Amino acid sequence: MNRERLANRIRRRVGRAIGDFGLIENGDRIAVAVSGGKDSYTLLHALEALRRKAPIAYELIAVNIDPGFPGYRQDLLREHLDRHGFTYHLEKADFQTIIDEKLRPGSSYCAFCARLRRGVLYTLADRLGCNKIALGHHLDDAIETLLLNQFYVGRLAAMSPRLLADSGRHQVIRPLVYVEEKDIIDWSDLCGYPIVCCSCPVCGQADQQRQAMKRLVATLSRDIPGIRQSLLRAMGNVQPRHLLDAELMAGNVGDCREAGQ
Repeated sequence: MNRERLANRIRRRVGRAIGDFGLIENGDRIAVAVSGGKDSYTLLHALEALRRKAPIAYELIAVNIDPGFPGYRQDLLREHLDRHGFTYHLEKADFQTIIDEKLRPGSSYCAFCARLRRGVLYTLADRLGCNKIALGHHLDDAIETLLLNQFYVGRLAAMSPRLLADSGRHQVIRPLVYVEEKDIIDWSDLCGYPIVCCSCPVCGQADQQRQAMKRLVATLSRDIPGIRQSLLRAMGNVQPRHLLDAELMAGNVGDCREAGQ
């Protein structure tokens, strides 16, 4: 595989997402959530490569949260960030104690942990003076979430590339929204990123529903090679008057009446 060609493809798609959705603006100070996984490493390096050539000025701060599970190797991440000259902040937490005390029977361990992580991220963004938080969700994450919401929840929703955080004070951005997971896997392998497992008690136990969506897309892609790009385009090509949302339909009727006056 041509390393430079793959790097250019990833950076080009990240740059296109930034331009299409206005993800980064002059003067931004961005907290890049770096978990130690392939996605967040790829995001951090792509944003830094673009920053060096950008016509605007923005800052990146790599932020990592040690969840407090035994065996978590934050030292590997620190070595990587030091070696590549990144500005960073490493935080330690004790999610295990909180989860053991507060998790309700039958609730998702991973979902609860994710909520705790988001809360710490928002707090750190305030402390570090960051107005934006960059997350490493990619194209496959977005379309899998779209399908999950349709199949299991009964709603049309996915992952917005830019939204106001729950805190109300920061914007969450997803610059990898145009990048396919297979490219991230190949890039991570080529770069030899030091992957850090979260070391939680359920580490390695994949979300079965999301894995089912991943298998479905992989199966359909054999007959529809462009299915991922098609599903991505569908999220930006919404036709409200052809849906069953009563509030949207009422709005459409109102618009038609005003147009007819």
